[in-house]
Amino acid sequence: MQPKDPNKPYGPVVVGDIEITVNADTCIGAGACIAMASQTYALDDDGKAVVLDSADADSEDAIIDSARSCPVQAISLKRVSDGSTIV
Repeated sequence: MQPKDPNKPYGPVVVGDIEITVNADTCIGAGACIAMASQTYALDDDGKAVVLDSADADSEDAIIDSARSCPVQAISLKRVSDGSTIV
């Protein structure tokens, strides 16, 4: 497991046209995001979701669905091209 940005494992990090941020304080480690986008997320040693360097392998739809699947809404997504909030 290698974070996309080791200095900011929870983001914000950019994947394609999406900026991903995981709120580590909110994340409960349920793993729903991993089930939807296994190349984008993994749990760290504290049981918090981190954004992986392999995130580009998941589709944009999978990343969006994964954020929507979080039971505590710990993942936020923004569109880089226009700054709009996706989730």
